[in-house]
Amino acid sequence: MKSDHRHELKTNELADWLAHFPEWLKENRMMLIGGAVVIVVAAGVYFRLFYQKGVVSTRAQSRLTSLVTQLPSQKGAIARSLSQGTDQSYVLLDVARDLKEFAKSERDDEMAALALIDHAEAIRAELHYRLTDVGKAEIAKQIALAQASYQTALERASATPALAAKAQFGLGLCEEELGNLDKAREMYQDVVSNADYEGTVGKVEAEYRLRTMDDYKGAVVFKPAPAPPTPQASAPVIQMTPGDANAPIVVPMPNDVTVTPMVPTVVPGANDVPSATDAVPVPAVNAPAGG
Repeated sequence: MKSDHRHELKTNELADWLAHFPEWLKENRMMLIGGAVVIVVAAGVYFRLFYQKGVVSTRAQSRLTSLVTQLPSQKGAIARSLSQGTDQSYVLLDVARDLKEFAKSERDDEMAALALIDHAEAIRAELHYRLTDVGKAEIAKQIALAQASYQTALERASATPALAAKAQFGLGLCEEELGNLDKAREMYQDVVSNADYEGTVGKVEAEYRLRTMDDYKGAVVFKPAPAPPTPQASAPVIQMTPGDANAPIVVPMPNDVTVTPMVPTVVPGANDVPSATDAVPVPAVNAPAGG
């Protein structure tokens, strides 16, 4: 009985509320309209924020990809220009400037850190690709800019081991380029011994650098150039054209050359017999003109 009674009471309350619902709507109309407006605005703001975030993130990723891929392509173009004696290393500074501006305006820490790492690499590479000599003061100034970018990238990407290891390895490269080899070795060792960097590219690069950096510690000594070969006298070479190979050699003789015969001398009383020393008469010969 009690259960039936409770059910009857609930039914009556519902019927009474439905009967008074139009009056309740009139009384609370403004409150309901305000609530609906708030809900609609909140939904619109929520949708707009997430939509814009997705669009902006996509645009940022596309921009960063374009900048990152410019670095190796520009290095290749500069290397080709160097082979022709043309210095175009300044192009890397333009790429570095764009990367730094992107990092300043980017809220995503990972994308900003990647842009800063490539910015540091670009300004370091510009020093190596120059055709002209670079003074120590200019090297120190430009490497300081690279160190600042690597350090900022390390701070913003502390939660991403791959980027953090790359940034810390870059700091070691800067020390090497400043001539601080012992400090660079310590930085490489910190990257290698960090368990969080296991499996990252930065750790592999640091391990390789530790094995090979001693090769750059000593002075480079070149072998003496081989002595030039002794020149040998060469026999003269007579070249004859095919047209002259079988042509006879003609020796011209003077025109109308006459050989006069010698007349024997007759001694009286010798029976007109010529002596053995007398010349033998030779008939006259007229040589033909022109041989």
